[in-house]
Amino acid sequence: MNETHEITNQTPSLGGSAFRDDPLLSHYATGYGNADMTELHQIGAFVRSAEAIDLARLANAEPPKLHTHDRHGRRIDRLEFHPAYHALMRRSAGWGLTGSVWERKEEAAAAGHVRRAIPFYMMAGLETGHLCPVTMTHASVAALLASPDLARSWVPRVVSRKYDSTIKAPGDKAGLTIGMGMTEKQGGTDVNANTTRAERAGKGIYRITGHKWFMSAPMCDAFLMLAQAPDGLSCFLVPRILPDGQPNGIQLQRLKDKLGNRSNASSEAEFHSAAAQIVGEEGAGVRTILEMVTLTRLDCAIASAGLMRASMSEVVHHARHRSAFGGPLIDKPLMVRVLADMAIDTAAATVLSFRLARAFDLAEQDEFEAAYARAMTPVVKYWVCKIAPPLIGEAMECLGGNGYTEDFVLARHYREAPVNSIWEGSGNVMALDLLRVYRRQPELFDMIIEQISDQLGRRAGATLDVLNAAFDLARSDEGAARLVIEQLAMAAAAAELYRLGAGRLADAFAETRLGGTWRMSYGMLDARFDAARILEALYPPEN
Repeated sequence: MNETHEITNQTPSLGGSAFRDDPLLSHYATGYGNADMTELHQIGAFVRSAEAIDLARLANAEPPKLHTHDRHGRRIDRLEFHPAYHALMRRSAGWGLTGSVWERKEEAAAAGHVRRAIPFYMMAGLETGHLCPVTMTHASVAALLASPDLARSWVPRVVSRKYDSTIKAPGDKAGLTIGMGMTEKQGGTDVNANTTRAERAGKGIYRITGHKWFMSAPMCDAFLMLAQAPDGLSCFLVPRILPDGQPNGIQLQRLKDKLGNRSNASSEAEFHSAAAQIVGEEGAGVRTILEMVTLTRLDCAIASAGLMRASMSEVVHHARHRSAFGGPLIDKPLMVRVLADMAIDTAAATVLSFRLARAFDLAEQDEFEAAYARAMTPVVKYWVCKIAPPLIGEAMECLGGNGYTEDFVLARHYREAPVNSIWEGSGNVMALDLLRVYRRQPELFDMIIEQISDQLGRRAGATLDVLNAAFDLARSDEGAARLVIEQLAMAAAAAELYRLGAGRLADAFAETRLGGTWRMSYGMLDARFDAARILEALYPPEN
């Protein structure tokens, strides 16, 4: 008991289940077997548990430390992580986030990416930093498959669902993680400016000498890396430890001091004649590693949507339990419209991300889905990742001062949110990627816009006018690329909401977002739409 006052009107912890309480996730899991559903319920309960929340807090409060030398002055390049980080990695690997898509390929399953996206989305709402190596490990398989012999020796341990943080030769471990090294000081995104070189050493081995300005997850067992080979920029697999247990000439200079993503290590590194094997063909490095990058972009979108959903769950829960000015916040007309407006964007981001995952699942059998995956990956990544920071910032405001403190999860979510828009291609890079695809294969977008038009139905007219005008402008003005990518993303999100039968929710999104409407903040939803009903549908009240 406090000496000066009784503590009242403080919101209780959220609790519940991130799976059971999310109608959209339940929809995507329709038809799954008992084992899958049991696991999804376990994950949903875990991410809301006090244990999981504490693991996420500790993994970020105690970020990794780099030890370059031992006490005798010998080079060791070791990273020290809090046990909470390893606990999260074990969970995510065990639930298949590092490779379940590739297991299911052998079973000819048609829901690998969507099935994996559900737990990934939930874990992103808990702690996103550890998902960086999870994502790269999962996505690395797409690149490794360009070299079948290499894939045969590495992929089984990459997708094994085993997490092993010990520093040993890859062949001595049951589970492996894969990182990435692309950018350098002088080039950044312009990887063709890379100066790191790869020299042939015989027997399929190359020697890598140079540096990386950002090498993600340097504690991984190996790294996919770009370097200049005799025949041009190429992709290489560079193990951290050699088969004899000795270090492979990778020296970590320092760890980046980042705004967010603090549980995960990002490093500057130098390579001193490090042994490597080529992945794909010499001179095809960008094409090869883009197989990996495309999947990491999908994960960026799913993670951003998951962060928004977790933030919104906290805020809606708060509004239902916090009273001010004579009644619950949820009953205040302005507050409920702000929350419903945010909930609409969160739902749109979620269904658009899962629509892209579905396209990846169906691409091998369906020409249209393959076109959708190629053309819409930069679009989805751009828009979903762009809207996350301002939405989570608004969520913090709904909590007031509590939201701005590290005692509550929204502060960490807010620091985490920008990285997905920066990582694996910033906004401009995504917009330019869209234009590149459009100039090479305009017919892809004709197909996609036709489907969007069919799904929007009578609402398509003004939207198509805006889209066509934006594409016409971008043909001659590269600086208009963001107009195209944003309008296309919102049109595709609306189309997917209608395809799912979202009714008035889809109407609310379409009528307030499409057709070139400019919005600077949330709360602009007008009285035609029942804000309270939208919230109840997307965030069912606790029983």
